[in-house]
Amino acid sequence: MAKGKKKKEVDDRFKRFGTVSFTAISKVNDFVDYLAQGKVMGTKCKKCGTVHFPPVADCAECLSSDVEWFEVTGTGKLVSFSKLTYGPVGFEDDLPYAIAILDYGDYKVFGRIDKNIPDEELSIGIAMKTKPITLPNDQLSYVFTKA
Repeated sequence: MAKGKKKKEVDDRFKRFGTVSFTAISKVNDFVDYLAQGKVMGTKCKKCGTVHFPPVADCAECLSSDVEWFEVTGTGKLVSFSKLTYGPVGFEDDLPYAIAILDYGDYKVFGRIDKNIPDEELSIGIAMKTKPITLPNDQLSYVFTKA
């Protein structure tokens, strides 16, 4: 390295997200910091008002990079779910698990349903919340719980 030049540090906080992180670098690394603080966050474009979850740094609607964070709070309505008995590499020990979509009105959140909720208690339309969690391997994620 040339004298006087600093080595650029890589912001790889995103490697702490999920059971298996497939990417360590993202433009929305703050998402992981918010999870560590007990908050699940999305982004909203300041230019056109489009709400995004998962969070984005660049609006898919108008391509603006002027976005702000918002917290996923309150209750969402379960609009779809599926029980998985087969998972991709790295998720075998988690099986079976349920994935789902909650509708919060202005946006939808995709994620997993808490394993402690019995299948017979799940039905389309029930109220659920999105909750941050720390996984046994110290990774961070979120799950859906009953409201």
